[in-house]
This record gives sequence, C-alpha cells and structure tokens, in this order.
Amino acid sequence: MIKRSIALAVLATLASGAALAQSSVTLYGRLNVTAERQKVGSADAVVELNNTASRIGFKGEEDLGGGLKAGFIIEHGFDPTTGAAASTFWGRQSEVYLSSKLGMLRLGNFTQESLNATADVVSMHNHDTGTSADALYTYFGSDVNKVAYRTPEFVKGLWAEASIAEATAGTGGKRPVDLAVNYDLGKLQLGAGYTKADQDNQFAVRASYGMGPFTLAAYAQRTKSDDLSRNAFRVAGMYTLGASEFHVNVGYAGKIGDVANTQATQATLGYNYNLSKRTKVYGFVTKVDNKANVGYVTGTEGADFSSVAVGVRHNF
Repeated sequence: MIKRSIALAVLATLASGAALAQSSVTLYGRLNVTAERQKVGSADAVVELNNTASRIGFKGEEDLGGGLKAGFIIEHGFDPTTGAAASTFWGRQSEVYLSSKLGMLRLGNFTQESLNATADVVSMHNHDTGTSADALYTYFGSDVNKVAYRTPEFVKGLWAEASIAEATAGTGGKRPVDLAVNYDLGKLQLGAGYTKADQDNQFAVRASYGMGPFTLAAYAQRTKSDDLSRNAFRVAGMYTLGASEFHVNVGYAGKIGDVANTQATQATLGYNYNLSKRTKVYGFVTKVDNKANVGYVTGTEGADFSSVAVGVRHNF
C-alpha cells in the first residue's frame, strides 16, 4: 500500500511538472522618468519630472499541443512620479491570441502594427516615447476592439499583419483597417504600413541598416484626409561605443495640402549609457519648429517646443 502511494505521488508530481512546462505567466514592466526643462513658444520655461511611457504587465502562453499555442498580454500604464494609474487600467494593451504554424489570430486592444513597422523603429533613442517622441508621424484609427491576423514567415524574416477594428463615431462609422509588412534581411531591415479610417489614410515605408557600431534608419509617410495630403520624412543614426549610445534624429513635415506655412521640423540629439541590459541613464535635447499655421506638440499655431532632459529607464 505504501509503495502504491509513493508511486501515485511520483506520477502526480511528474504530471504537474509537465503541465507547468507547457504553461507560463511572466510579470514585466518599465519605469522611465525624466527631469526636463521645457519651453513652449514665448512662455517661460518649466522644469518638471515627466513619466515616459512607464508600464507594468503580465503575459502568458500555454502549449496546447500539435504546434497550437494560446496566450495573452495585459499591460497597464501608470505615472511613477505620482503613483497615479492610467485612466483605463489595462488600456496600454489587452489581448488574447492563438498561434500555430499557420499564423497568429489576435483579439483585443493593441498598437497598430503599421507604427511598429515604420516610425517606432526609426525612433531608436527612446522608442518613440516622451517629449522626444516623433511629433510628425500621423497616427489615427483605433487600437480597441480589434481582430488581427499575423502570417507565418513567407520566407525567412518576411511576415505581415492585417487588422480591422470596430466602427465608431470617430472613424465615421466605418471599420478602421491597418496593414503592415516586415522583412528582416540581417543587416538590412525593411518595413511598410498602411492605415485607413473613413476618409483618412496613411502609407509609410521604412529602412534600417546596421554597419558594426553604426545603425542608420529612415522612413517616409504620406497622409491624406479628404482633399488634403501631407508628406513627412525622418532619418536617424546611432553609434555605439561600449555601453554608450550616441543618437541623432531629424524629421520634416511638409505642407498640409496647399496651405501656406504648415511645415515643421523636429531635431533630437541623445546620449544613452547602458548600466546593464535592463537599466540605462540618458539625456536628450529635442526641438520642434512650427511654421505660422501649424502647432505640432504645442497645439498653438506658430509656437515652437523644446526640451532638455535627463532620465533613468529600468526594465524588469
């Protein structure tokens, strides 16, 4: 009887271990805070602490056998300078997915892959966050109530994703559509994205190339809304030296249709020092120059924006 009990206990332990090996949940997050001197137009400069896309999240995946997996991601944004939560608790990301050799089906709330394939890659210095984020890229549509399909790799490094979201008043009662393609060729990486929501649509292409310690990246975007169109461009470079990263990033937005003085430029110089794989200290100077009839970042036509910042980012 004792031998039988021991045998049953061993079998139960082995079965439990097998189940644990097939399912996992990971806690992750990022705290990213800067101290900045900001100036808007002719107003006096302001010195303050800024939250830069800090978040905490959980992700998990279960192996269902036969190459089929189920998983989820839930991610919450918060402000570590005050402890305040985002207005929507899991508003940064909340999705469930099924994946197999045939691709991935995603359901929920998540960032448009067209952004990840283009502008986000080019903003290498701080991953398109904070006051030095790309102010000129046009992002619209909807991140919520979405269904997306991600293909397997057609050939090594080449895959695509298409999504459709629920129609809302903000999208003219029509379902927003988002498409993205990524192609990783090793040193050369390419991306493209397209979004359509009612009368608004955008198309962007991106290329990045690594040459030892140098990385160069650029994108071009064309946006059209009703009868007005606009072109935007951005180039960026990074040079790594040991734990140091030196960044330069310059963007330009052209006229909105034929409206005079609607151009803008943005330039950023940044330095990152990686204390470890998870922690860095950094600094940047960023400036947005608006022509008389446009107000990127500031919301006030003709008012420029600038910021000098130092920060700490820790991933866990």
